[in-house]
Amino acid sequence: MTGTPLSGLRVLDLATLFAGPLAATLLGDFGAEVVKVEHPAKPDPSRGHGPSKDGIGLWWKVLGRNKRTITLDLSRPGGRATLLRLAAGADVIIENFRPGTLEKWDLGWDELSAANPRLILTRVTAFGQFGPHAHRPGFGTLAEAMSGFAAITGEPDAPPTLPPFGLADSIAGLATAYAVMTALAARDRTGEGQVVDMAIIEPILTVLGPQPTWYDQLGYVQQRTGNRSANNAPRNTYRTADGSWVAVSTSAQSIAERVLRLVGRPDLIEEPWFATGADRARHSDVLDEAVGAWIAERTSTEVLAAFEKAEAAVAPVQDVRDVMTDPQYAALDTITTLPDPELGPLRMQNVLFRLSATPGAIRWAGRPHGADTAAVLTELGLTEAELAALREEGAV
Repeated sequence: MTGTPLSGLRVLDLATLFAGPLAATLLGDFGAEVVKVEHPAKPDPSRGHGPSKDGIGLWWKVLGRNKRTITLDLSRPGGRATLLRLAAGADVIIENFRPGTLEKWDLGWDELSAANPRLILTRVTAFGQFGPHAHRPGFGTLAEAMSGFAAITGEPDAPPTLPPFGLADSIAGLATAYAVMTALAARDRTGEGQVVDMAIIEPILTVLGPQPTWYDQLGYVQQRTGNRSANNAPRNTYRTADGSWVAVSTSAQSIAERVLRLVGRPDLIEEPWFATGADRARHSDVLDEAVGAWIAERTSTEVLAAFEKAEAAVAPVQDVRDVMTDPQYAALDTITTLPDPELGPLRMQNVLFRLSATPGAIRWAGRPHGADTAAVLTELGLTEAELAALREEGAV
């Protein structure tokens, strides 16, 4: 893909499910040549996650976009040898096998770096490559629990709450793409590749903010507060007269003052405790009552219009039906349409950001299992006889 920032970058996506594959997707969105490598008999389980249409997994259509798909059984001699040939011409390998698995197949860093000293080997696992838990199987759910996310999510008198989607995996996918680009920048200076060790339990802990520092310095442990914040108020979701919901945020002092003037309670602004976000949060009951009562008497349209006029921060609580018709998302082309040979016109989230000179693009949606095996391996230089031997061995 010419004219894109990552044109010519070659990525082998050996990972399954979400964190590692998402990183490869993000690289592919901006022009990297991504080859998805799957087991011949056991495709990436993401192909079967969530709803499907006509037997075709829809999540895979998003996660597998901009990737050519091949099959290789890395545990077989032919599969191992073929991967080493692919690695010799690659810039990046992304994998998420448990530590020691690639080494068991004689495909560890020693062998891969011997085949290509400039290679970036990106290893994405639940717990990292070392430590007392490194050998354990793990998924993003465990990271959401271990990091403290679940402990601070939910109502105060309710159980710890896990997110209803792959939050930790998604954060780790973003972090992995960043890690790959950082390693590539280092390679530009040193000429040498290296190993990226990404533990899914770490990026989500980073985005949870200064909790370790709070605890270290003050012994402070953040508690569950539902939709409220311990840092500012009013901050909540409020029901409108027509049964819709809106979310209000007052992270800035000036916004908090505008909201209280809008809802007819300027007297609260004069309270000594209104001067800081933390003090306002300690009076959430009073502020929620003031804001909630005002919103409850008006329709969603009226509330949104009034907040916009007052230059206060509000947004409707939308589900996917609303997202698909939202005018701001439409203006940004956040949900874009592309043709798909299997499903016809297909809508999905667009690339993550816009570049003014070298934009990314979705060239195709996720392709069938092994659809490009023959083409990719022929381009690698394998003969028909070699391909036939791999098939006979069960390596493709």
